[in-house]
Amino acid sequence: MAFSLASARVAGCYEPAMPPSRPLVSRWLAGVIALSAGCSRGGTDDAKTAPAAAASAAVAPAAGPAEIGAKAPDFSLKDLDGHDVHLADLRGKTVVLEWFNPKCPFVNMAHTKGSLKDTAARHTAEGVVWLGVDSAAPGKQGHDPAEIRDAVVRFGLAHPILVDENGAVGRAYGATNTPHLFVIDRNGILVYAGAIDNSPDGEGQSPQGGPLVNYVDAALSDLAAGRAVRTPRTKAYGCGVKYGSS
Repeated sequence: MAFSLASARVAGCYEPAMPPSRPLVSRWLAGVIALSAGCSRGGTDDAKTAPAAAASAAVAPAAGPAEIGAKAPDFSLKDLDGHDVHLADLRGKTVVLEWFNPKCPFVNMAHTKGSLKDTAARHTAEGVVWLGVDSAAPGKQGHDPAEIRDAVVRFGLAHPILVDENGAVGRAYGATNTPHLFVIDRNGILVYAGAIDNSPDGEGQSPQGGPLVNYVDAALSDLAAGRAVRTPRTKAYGCGVKYGSS
């Protein structure tokens, strides 16, 4: 199925413009509230209360959101085949976490046209551990394992997709969008959090502020060169993570 920016807008997955003038603020705010029930650049739906207990996580992550320069919250989640993945076991390796939803138009565009199309494959070949994380709650868009497996095949993904259906890990990291990317260095320190790139259409066709920049590529290049990540945080864009109520 082909996805476009137009389809993303139909799904309510785009960023509203700022209000043009003071008299229109009330009307603009009403529109923003209506749109934010779906997908947004910074908010999440169904995430208005405190984080749920980590019923599906053998290691309960600390309360979030995670801080750049601090130890990344530890966790243990199962992949689609029921295998446990424990973050602490990956110490000594660079790890990328990608929040994932197989039905989000931005995820589909990024993996078929945009900056996620081959990024994971390139970096896993270099020894980076790349993990998808699906925090959609049961009954929410993106939770169905069959749809996740179908997306894995369509996108040609070779890395695991971890199931975080109670949202504990997503909330610990402060994941707000799909996609939302986090880079953890070999010492277990969170060094990057934010968007995959500076093109919020998901297709890589509308970079803001200059040429297209793949922020994860840049962060991993900085780590490989032994220097601090020069852009440690950006604003994630895409669909809101489909958390359940807690």
